[in-house]
Amino acid sequence: MLPMGSPERPDVRTPGRVGQTLLRLLMRRATIVAAERLSVDLHLITIEGQALRDISWVPGQVIQIAMGSAFRARAYTPLEWNAAAGRLCILGYAHGNGPGSAWVTEVRPGDECDIFGPRRSIDIRPLPGQLVLFGDETSLGLGHALSQQDSARALSSCFEVGDLESTRAAVTQLALGDVSLLERAPDGAHVADMEAMIYAHAVAGASFVLAGNATTVQRLRQALKRHAVPSARISTKAYWAPGKSGLD
Repeated sequence: MLPMGSPERPDVRTPGRVGQTLLRLLMRRATIVAAERLSVDLHLITIEGQALRDISWVPGQVIQIAMGSAFRARAYTPLEWNAAAGRLCILGYAHGNGPGSAWVTEVRPGDECDIFGPRRSIDIRPLPGQLVLFGDETSLGLGHALSQQDSARALSSCFEVGDLESTRAAVTQLALGDVSLLERAPDGAHVADMEAMIYAHAVAGASFVLAGNATTVQRLRQALKRHAVPSARISTKAYWAPGKSGLD
């Protein structure tokens, strides 16, 4: 990850002829209008453009932003999408040394980007009752989006995070509401605490959204199965996995 303020920009190569054609045909060109650093690794980015107007978007759906090529893109869940103004916001999590981390760290107002989507990822509309979201830093944007979909619907969230204090500050700025944060343990022991939270919610008839680290999603999915939570009350999406990229 490049440090903020570095004069070096991400290595975004000019796409070739085929790539340029695909960008024009498949993607929407837009402009970065704001880029705010909420914490060490979390960046709130606002994107605007004529091509983003009059778009039907459902909270939980994702967009893909091209990293210099139509063949290399990273997915983000918009926090909100103002279709009348042609404006959306994403929360980028910079972790590791990949193109996505470099982009969210170094992107500046005035930069242009190419966007594909929105496309389906998580849809809570079929899920009954109150919602419980388990995720990580990559799911904070999803949490905000879901909280805005129906203000009358109870939503509680639990996120595994690497830096409690900086993430707590970001959560406060995003006004996420009923949120629990668990510090990530190197051996994954904290996931047992997440599993322990499931029972009371399951008995109360809650529906569950699991998103973020594929390993955690799998463990929590097994815990829900042990508590006999029906699949009709569960929605899952692995956004990433250690050593892999582009799961969503």
